[in-house]
Amino acid sequence: MSDTPLLDQLETGPWPSFIADLKRMAAKKPQIKDLLGQLERSYEEKITHWKHGGIVGVLGYGSGIIGRYSDLPDDFPGLEHFHTMRINQPSGWFYTTAALRMLCDIWDQYGSGVMNMHGSTGDIIFLGTTTDNLEPCFQALARNGFDIGGSGSAMRSPSCCCGLSRCEWSCYDTMEACYDITQEFQFELHRPGFPYKFKFKFSGCPNDCVAAVARADCSVIGVWKDDIRIDQAAVKAYAGGELKPKGGGAHVDKLDIQKDVVDLCPTQCMSWDGSTLKINNRECNHCMHCINLMPQALRPGTDKGATILLGSHAPILEGAQMSWVIVPFMRMEKPFDELKELGANIMEWWTENGKNRERVGELILRLGMREFCLAVGLDPVPQSIKTPRCNPFFFWHPEDFEAEAEGKTYIKL
Repeated sequence: MSDTPLLDQLETGPWPSFIADLKRMAAKKPQIKDLLGQLERSYEEKITHWKHGGIVGVLGYGSGIIGRYSDLPDDFPGLEHFHTMRINQPSGWFYTTAALRMLCDIWDQYGSGVMNMHGSTGDIIFLGTTTDNLEPCFQALARNGFDIGGSGSAMRSPSCCCGLSRCEWSCYDTMEACYDITQEFQFELHRPGFPYKFKFKFSGCPNDCVAAVARADCSVIGVWKDDIRIDQAAVKAYAGGELKPKGGGAHVDKLDIQKDVVDLCPTQCMSWDGSTLKINNRECNHCMHCINLMPQALRPGTDKGATILLGSHAPILEGAQMSWVIVPFMRMEKPFDELKELGANIMEWWTENGKNRERVGELILRLGMREFCLAVGLDPVPQSIKTPRCNPFFFWHPEDFEAEAEGKTYIKL
């Protein structure tokens, strides 16, 4: 009988199994055999056997290493130390085969050989090494141009979509912005000093292929200010079935412009009379639905930049939270000084006012959007309001009415 009957069940079925991979690796890595044994024990006893990691790291850095220790070191000596290293990924996750082989060779030498491409923040995840091997592994990576990513109460490794390198919808160079921001905030990335984690994610268009709006504290979403460009002849070709919706990837072969495009517009800003498609661009919220369905007929405008959003995270203190728009439009051109200044101001305010394990979005909920805008030097914008006339984030005080009586204007048309 197998030593791991419960794990063996995970190899059944039509899908590839990580257990099969671990068994293959166990032939040359004794610690992987121990890993399988401890995992089997956890399945039997319905309890984890990883204990709290403690503090481990490399010289000069306070983040990037997650300590892992087994509470059964006598039974599984290969897991007495089994630390995780987060390695900062290249922008857009572009690698040469030589770089991938180099990473594998380093981890085979200094670790278990188990890798995750990639973690939820985007990092390359090296799973399983000893305390003694952390520093030499880090030095080998550094010699080959790779750095450790973020972990703990620090800025996490920024990540981005492929942007202009491969995507025709990208409204700015996401890879350049991601790299530049990563270089700018090296201290915040490597030396934890925040109340909790802070993530930058860069998406080149509102399709948001890195899911920034739902997962990043600061989301930089490419957008355009002017009108959507329309090729009316191509629209007719879609209506006639000559062009396939979504480049042939839709659930229908022929597009019904009224039913599939106009009626599904979330702001109802489109109309179709059978020959001409019209868009009221003042009402468009750039959801990309129509552009995705008819990529040869519709294209983003040419006045491009990014919308900056803040505050999303998975459930922690206040539950899951989506981002708020804080800057509707920002130019995204090197050296990205406006974004860097805004990011630094946000981090400073959050560091001074945040409680332990309180994300920046939760701090805004607690203190209010008014306090946030005043602190970081942003004017309030209508896009931050979730529900008109029922908005909890702006608070009026007596001095505001006095200033208004003296002629202060809050909304500039």
